[in-house]
Amino acid sequence: MSPSRLLRLPQLARLLTLVLSLFLAVGLFAPQSQAAPAGPAAGGAPAPTPAGPAPQPGLDAPERADSGQQLASVDERAPLPVDTRPAEVRSTAKVFGLGAAAEKPCNTGDFTGRTGGDLVQHIKDADIQCVNSLFKLTGGDARGAFREEQMSTVAYALRDAAAGYPGDNSTSVEQLVLFLRAGYFVQWYHKEDVGEYGAGLKTAIRSGLDAFFNSAHSRDVAAGNAPILGEAVTLIDSAQENVRYLPVVKRLLGDYKADTWNPAGMAWAVNPVFTVLFRGHQVPGFDAAVEADPSVLDALSDFATRNNALLGDTYGVLVYNATKELARFLKDTALQAKVRPLAKALVQKSEPKGRTVYQWAAVAEAVDYYDVGNCSYYGTCNKSDQLKAGVLTVKHTCSPSITLLAQALDSTQLGTACTSLNGQDAYFHSVAKDNGAVKDDRNTTIEVVAFHSSLDYQVLAAAIYGIDTNNGGMYLEGDPAKAGNQPRFLCYEAEWARPSFEIWNLNHEYTHYLDGRFDMYGDFEAGMKTPTVWWVEGFAEYVSYSYRKVTNDAAVAAAGRHTYRLSDLFDTGYGDQDRVYRWGYLAVRYMMEQHRSDVDAVLAKYRAGDWDGARAILKTTIGTRYDADFDSWLTKCASGACGTTPTIPQVPECSAADTRQLDANCARSNVAASTGNYAHFYLLVPAGTKQVKITTSGGTGNGDLYYNAAGWAYTNANTARSTNPDNSETLTVTNPPAGYVYFSLHAQQGFSGVSVTSEI
Repeated sequence: MSPSRLLRLPQLARLLTLVLSLFLAVGLFAPQSQAAPAGPAAGGAPAPTPAGPAPQPGLDAPERADSGQQLASVDERAPLPVDTRPAEVRSTAKVFGLGAAAEKPCNTGDFTGRTGGDLVQHIKDADIQCVNSLFKLTGGDARGAFREEQMSTVAYALRDAAAGYPGDNSTSVEQLVLFLRAGYFVQWYHKEDVGEYGAGLKTAIRSGLDAFFNSAHSRDVAAGNAPILGEAVTLIDSAQENVRYLPVVKRLLGDYKADTWNPAGMAWAVNPVFTVLFRGHQVPGFDAAVEADPSVLDALSDFATRNNALLGDTYGVLVYNATKELARFLKDTALQAKVRPLAKALVQKSEPKGRTVYQWAAVAEAVDYYDVGNCSYYGTCNKSDQLKAGVLTVKHTCSPSITLLAQALDSTQLGTACTSLNGQDAYFHSVAKDNGAVKDDRNTTIEVVAFHSSLDYQVLAAAIYGIDTNNGGMYLEGDPAKAGNQPRFLCYEAEWARPSFEIWNLNHEYTHYLDGRFDMYGDFEAGMKTPTVWWVEGFAEYVSYSYRKVTNDAAVAAAGRHTYRLSDLFDTGYGDQDRVYRWGYLAVRYMMEQHRSDVDAVLAKYRAGDWDGARAILKTTIGTRYDADFDSWLTKCASGACGTTPTIPQVPECSAADTRQLDANCARSNVAASTGNYAHFYLLVPAGTKQVKITTSGGTGNGDLYYNAAGWAYTNANTARSTNPDNSETLTVTNPPAGYVYFSLHAQQGFSGVSVTSEI
């Protein structure tokens, strides 16, 4: 079951270098259900080109077939875009939340306390960033700025300004359009604050959009026009006027010429037409309008065909979007006879591999959702297998428990990724202090799938695995109690970090696998019966950052804002990414460092599947007791205490001269044995000991752990065993006999570098 989640934004330093390979800008800052609703690619939003200003509102996501996958965790830490448009375009087209500070003072009251011409003039005089900030208004401010009378006034002002539109922002048309977009956005999410919009505004906005699109200079192929045209096209969707402006969509598709439009930044202006089409299906009368005049289908087909050469290039995303939106019309049975041959023709111009794979995937996925019974007509049956064979051509075994499938990793990169994953097991167990896999969990192996870029992930992971890829990675747990279940997580190379090599969220997602196996009983859905997001995502962040010895700068900055009480964070659900990830990290770090015994008590409940019991500890036993201390801790954290990564207590190395001897609470490192042989250990147990726990972790190969109270432990002489397909083994002996007891690590496959830890 897929939770509804948002993108998570990392530090501004993590920026893409290729804007047109970015796929997350439409709806980048809006909740997923409203900002380019995303399901599998057939039901998901088009892939945007350069990031425009703040997102527009929309309608609920269309229904889609269930992928059958249980989604265990999504990491929304998708990178922010960098604006690589020409400088003259960037000067007027600001990116929401980015760029320099506003050049003029920006006061909300200047927008909420003005009406009529006074309001219009202030908007036109305002800095773009200032107008952009209005997307965040709520309550009385939202009503003051965006009630219907205000919006109608600005819409008519757009009509008047558009009559003499010069093709650039010298008359402040962009500010007027952006204000209107902000109003629709805020009203969509806070209708109780803003009030209803009626026929008066509909008449006004149509007059404004009509005037703009009828102005001669709106068709200028020029850097000055590009951002304003793109904003106006986006406003079509914000105002839900998708039906009325289908002629504008067709005009832009027909006018686009890569050789002149792309250098002028006009790709950004044409790409929003795909959002108008995507969400048009949710607007009453849209499908009927296309049925009455299906020429937009020919326009999409022609656009994709004549621009085929762009596939494999940074602007190929436009061709992908056109193909995707054409194929989406297969959902309308009245149009299938028209769409089928057009879609088939695009498939025949592409392959499930290489330069044209995005186009092939776009059609194949739509067919899978809307016309699967005719997949042989298109040649897309078994699309997942065809795409896997064509795209995921690298298969590498990191360890007996970790297999890595990749699109383009070389041997050095594979080694780097495997080393990071293999080394994380021991660290995880030292932090979690678990007692082995939770009851009924049979997920003993993990498949790691690494795509070559963020765009490859969005397009290809969606087509192959049938998931929502409007995020920074995903862990698919499945049913851990089911025999043959294969958990996997999907991730991608951070192309913005090149030439350095980084797989985005690699350690975060791997923590989800380990946490799900050793801390959370049952599948992901079971763990969401009560609010556990604070732990699931906060712990994944905590382990990822501390294992890599990287300071979580974003969380440190959040600590200084003192936004949440600890008791409130225990209620966190998926939604606000800052709360989920940065504040989740802070909550987990505080509890781990200051109240470890409480963490252990909660984990004991999680591991048993006692979700209500864990909830009672968090909300009743703990309650608000730690809120004041947490607030003080946040001050210290923001002042430098969290500037270093957490130090996880490690047990000391066992000191006895005999390397086979284990003592209470110590470890033997770098244990090794060749295939078929044993590494033997013994431990002196004091009388009255309640429990002895032996854990093994790390290293390479596969060693199985055996216990015998009477003598050396062997595969045929033992009273307990742990035989996972890697070196992560745990044996807990309750009420052991006083005296010497024996443990052995048998090399099912030759192993080395293993740590053996004893706890009494």
